[in-house]
Amino acid sequence: MSVAGEFLPRLFESMNKPKPFIHQLQDSFHTRWVFIIPSCFLLALFLLPIFALFVRSMNKEFFANAFSEQALKALRLSLVTSTITTGAAMILGTPLAYILARWRFRFKSWIELMIDLPIVLPPSVAGLSLLIAFGRRGLFGSALNLLGISLPFTTAAVVLAQTFVAAPLYVRSARIGFAEVDKQLEEAAEVEGASQWQLFQEVMFPLAGRALLSGAILTWTRALGEFGATILFAGNLAGVTQTMPMAIYLGFESALGIALALSVTLVIVSALLLGLTRKLERNEDHRF
Repeated sequence: MSVAGEFLPRLFESMNKPKPFIHQLQDSFHTRWVFIIPSCFLLALFLLPIFALFVRSMNKEFFANAFSEQALKALRLSLVTSTITTGAAMILGTPLAYILARWRFRFKSWIELMIDLPIVLPPSVAGLSLLIAFGRRGLFGSALNLLGISLPFTTAAVVLAQTFVAAPLYVRSARIGFAEVDKQLEEAAEVEGASQWQLFQEVMFPLAGRALLSGAILTWTRALGEFGATILFAGNLAGVTQTMPMAIYLGFESALGIALALSVTLVIVSALLLGLTRKLERNEDHRF
């Protein structure tokens, strides 16, 4: 008999033996703490820095810093650019996600890999890649210059950097949403003579709507907090490319109060958007 064959019967026998009530309580207590203690350490790592941020920022100058000219400019630019980024991701990413979810073709897995790659790339690598590609002396920058287009250190560069790092989140979420639509519904629509556009518009889009909305929220949140790629490709020009993360970085050296106020604002907005995403996911689970 193998070692496993000898060990498992003894294990089951020892588990089935009656134990005194006090021993059962001790076993239950010790087992729970094996899970609770390491969980508390990690939760503390997540919560304590946020708690410290709120405690340090809440003072009589908080609202003055939050509504200062520098903070409002950064907030306005962040909202505009992240909204444009989300709109572009939805317009361009929805067809791509649909193709990846419902069509079969060669090299699809490689395309999915390239789409997901910006999610895990270090921000500095993303920014440097954009600069090498679309900078004034970049690989495609000379062609853009001939057309009178200069991207680096402009608001358009902010949108491009945000789209590069945030749009894959939308494509990924939308792709999963389209893939979860029952194949039989698609086949039934094709039997009824529906075109690809009718199938997408009347069947796929409504059924995957929650996944699309969830992906849009994640994209908007990611774009709102984008920093690394943006500072390399777009710079940090007040009113032009200085988004909220840029203003926080600058304020850390010159105006800590503004940096704290903007940080708290970003935390609150991000928490609200993530809460909305969780609610959409719960509603989707309850529906099925």
